[in-house]
Amino acid sequence: MPQIQIECYQTYLSSIVVDVFHTMLDLDVEPQGDGDVATAGSVTAAVHFAGEWRGVVLLQVSPELACALCARLLRAETAPPFDDNVRDAMGELANMVAGNLKSVLPFRVALSMPTVVEGSNYALRICGKNLATMSRFSSAAGAFLWTLVEVVEE
Repeated sequence: MPQIQIECYQTYLSSIVVDVFHTMLDLDVEPQGDGDVATAGSVTAAVHFAGEWRGVVLLQVSPELACALCARLLRAETAPPFDDNVRDAMGELANMVAGNLKSVLPFRVALSMPTVVEGSNYALRICGKNLATMSRFSSAAGAFLWTLVEVVEE
């Protein structure tokens, strides 16, 4: 299985996130470097890559930010309560970013359906030996985290 230099894709990921959030949410976001986003509870949307290259892209936000982003995506006047529409919106954002990232990966890959995990006490583990790069972003709506994970052969 080929291995990419995952750090070089952080620039692509950042550019794609900025473009998707501007185009789809009319929201300007700025990369803030590496790091975590502290939240009391959180929502993580994941899309997996399978094929010649294996990995996953993860979006992590607070539940409040998930509701605000859903409202922007749906062009709603007010943020909805946390519900299936919000979960679907987070999955769709992860899917849009993953789809754009897929076009710059040098290997043929397929995308999974988005998965959304939520709660205040959960762990999400990508099985296998992994390389990961995390990018923190800020916006007028709040801060969030994108992670790109490469699953490598052991």
